[in-house]
Amino acid sequence: MDDRNITRHHVRPAAGQWCNDPNGPLFHDGRYHLFFQHNPGAPVWGDIHWGHASSPDLVTWTDHGIALAPTPGTRDERGAWSGCAVVEGGVPTAVYTGMDRDDGIGSVMLAPATDDVISSFRAEPAPVVPGPPPGLDLNAFRDPYLFTHEGRRWALIGAGHRVTGAADVLLYRVHSLTDWAYAGSLLDAADPVAARVAAPATVWECPALLPAGDGRWILILSLWIDGITSSTVRLIGDLRTDGDGLRFVPTSGGMLDHGRDFYAPAALIEDDRTLVWGWSWESRSENASVEAGHAGCLTYPREVGLHSDGTVRMAPARELDGLRGTGLAPGDPLPPAYEIQLDVRAEVPDAEVELDLGGTVSLRVNPTRGVLVLDRSGAPATAEARFPRRDRAVASVPGGVTSQLRVLVDGPLIEAFLDERAVITEKVHPAPSGTFTAAVAHGSATVTVSAWSVDGPNPA
Repeated sequence: MDDRNITRHHVRPAAGQWCNDPNGPLFHDGRYHLFFQHNPGAPVWGDIHWGHASSPDLVTWTDHGIALAPTPGTRDERGAWSGCAVVEGGVPTAVYTGMDRDDGIGSVMLAPATDDVISSFRAEPAPVVPGPPPGLDLNAFRDPYLFTHEGRRWALIGAGHRVTGAADVLLYRVHSLTDWAYAGSLLDAADPVAARVAAPATVWECPALLPAGDGRWILILSLWIDGITSSTVRLIGDLRTDGDGLRFVPTSGGMLDHGRDFYAPAALIEDDRTLVWGWSWESRSENASVEAGHAGCLTYPREVGLHSDGTVRMAPARELDGLRGTGLAPGDPLPPAYEIQLDVRAEVPDAEVELDLGGTVSLRVNPTRGVLVLDRSGAPATAEARFPRRDRAVASVPGGVTSQLRVLVDGPLIEAFLDERAVITEKVHPAPSGTFTAAVAHGSATVTVSAWSVDGPNPA
């Protein structure tokens, strides 16, 4: 494959066309299974199915085509929208949003797998939750997510209130997979921390609740604002009993990703870690995607948890080290996919080090201020947007003497991790080409550069 403007190692539909939200990651019978929103007919949103890929190791992926399709005349006839997946009685089962209307109000549907290798899911004819609870005037009801707390199973559903324009996360008690009971609101926009961190938003999409490992929880929310998919945030806090339900009480929060091309993440909770994938859309025009025949992919898997100081940890999944191939040095030509790591020590305050990718994208690190700036002014975004984006994305972490920057690039997709505390994800068209350099841009600092090509075929 000669086209560096397509990802080679990220999950996406092998047949091209459209990909958006990751859905229902599972580990089943020795393989990771990852599903995603997919339009098999065109590289634009619409006619949403579930695509499917699997892997034994999070590195090499096999595409399995369509796992779940809308059924004419049923509650998902307009689309099998986002959700999660669980293994119930040994049977992998999709728990998803069935859509049969055009106002964003869905129903919760179940679709058991047809076999152990999950060749496909077959939807049950009737929804387990037919729609919003009585008395709520909502502008969204979608994206079910199941979790367990103190031996009980619960579900979250993303929502927003039509009259007030306030986002909400609805809570259900899941007595069994076919018996759900509404249990109120887990978190709403009246909470002061949520109002500061998870706003503005008229809907909180794709809610996911992750155990932090110290008794607290991390709530992930994707911010939808009057039809605009915006950004994704995380809140850290406690789950507290509230009558017959639960209430999430956040104490802190911030951006889950500081780039502009990351949204609607899905989580897989394992014994020793939580893996998260996000959707990376295109920063080019829809016409350019139609001409290319593909739009959207999923990010690399990330480990999300807490550092020992209680702040959020985000790092590439450890298995991705297995993608490292031939070593590279500054001045070498950029291959289509690669990883570059900078270990920086500031010798004076405000020292800055710059990584330049082909003259079109640069990443500048200031250890003492704890700031990372990605500048893509050499390849600005051309996607049509109600609010055009700036050429720079900025992330900040606690400052110090040292910084580590890991930059994973696969064609146009750049995922930059600073100190395992902040991430910037950007999709850059045309993808960087030429050579790379790393140099002190201001002050005095020592820099160690480690770099590798990423070898192998497109996983899907």
